[in-house]
Amino acid sequence: MAVRLLSHELSDLCLGKPALRSLSITSTVAEALEVLKTSYDNSVSVWSCDHKAAGFCDGDDDDYEDDCRCVGKVCMVDVICYLCKDEHLVSPSLALKEPVSVLLPKIPALVLHVEPSCSLLEAIDLILGGAQNLVVPIKTKLCNKRKQHQKTAPAVTIHKGREFCWLTQEDIIRFLLSSIGLFSPIPTLSIDTLDIISSEILTIEYHSPASAAIGAISRSLLDQTSVAVVDSEGTLIGEISPFTLAYCDETVTAAIETLSSGDLMAYIDCGGPPEDLVRVVSTQLKERNLNGMLEHLTMSMSYAGFSTSLSDEESTGALVSPLPRSLRHSRSMSYSARMVRRAEAIVCHPKSSLVAVMIQAISHRVNYVWVIEDDCSLVGIVKFSDMLKVFREHFEAIA
Repeated sequence: MAVRLLSHELSDLCLGKPALRSLSITSTVAEALEVLKTSYDNSVSVWSCDHKAAGFCDGDDDDYEDDCRCVGKVCMVDVICYLCKDEHLVSPSLALKEPVSVLLPKIPALVLHVEPSCSLLEAIDLILGGAQNLVVPIKTKLCNKRKQHQKTAPAVTIHKGREFCWLTQEDIIRFLLSSIGLFSPIPTLSIDTLDIISSEILTIEYHSPASAAIGAISRSLLDQTSVAVVDSEGTLIGEISPFTLAYCDETVTAAIETLSSGDLMAYIDCGGPPEDLVRVVSTQLKERNLNGMLEHLTMSMSYAGFSTSLSDEESTGALVSPLPRSLRHSRSMSYSARMVRRAEAIVCHPKSSLVAVMIQAISHRVNYVWVIEDDCSLVGIVKFSDMLKVFREHFEAIA
């Protein structure tokens, strides 16, 4: 019976989860950017603490203060949207000196602390209430190896001898999927029958400037969805997804400001930006006199090992090219993770079963699936939060 799942605590879901890498609330945007570029995670937790997280390895509780909380998270998309503001395009170097707090959304309770004894049902309620990440303490034994490792890696947040991990919608859905047979026959019903297809979607026309989608990109990051790219008849062509942008670096800001939405999809696709689009970006930046952005890109690419001995035209073209972080930092990625970076939208049909859509989303590491008809006309979107509502109602019925 599905009622067995009600006895599970969040500690059961935390097994094997890596400890959070942390960033102090006093850090700058530039420091956050460096952590994101060298991290295997797409986001980094931001903490407000009165103590140093990695100063001691003797496990003595007296070494720690009582006030240490995760106040949010930042990802590459936060940085990209931040740099897309007009005042920051003019002088990105100054923008990067601002405190990381400017990247945190003003919406409360996106990140919540919970105890390991918190029940699965309580966790689902918190997520349906708007929480994106549940911060859960992990009991581990501190040692000198951890201290040595932190010299070359973002600090692990340690509080009273405990580290932390966080759980997301994906973790909950993945856990439910492992016991999907207990919910029969609900998983076999179509998403249309379950009435979980949402018509509230973010779209932009294929030929529209990508810069017109900045607001929608920010919103989709909060909603954990995406921006659909459609033609004049509403046919789904692709998407501009925060999950895709998270594998780029901040230099994609230049492409967003200068290309159409359709061209941006090609620019951020997993194969890397085409040379002709790189030239377009370079030319547009020159024409708009965005010298601050050009200077920042030059410094960024030079740091990454690009040659600056080319002619002005060739050099600018090379320096604007935003190689994916996975290539620039030798990140090893699974096949499913690489697929996330494609601009091609993940789609299903209204008659697709709930379990099929769950598997589809998890296999592509996204929190949603677009719903289209046979003619590719866009019907709506199915989100993890909608799926969780179905399971929550089932729990309520058997409780």
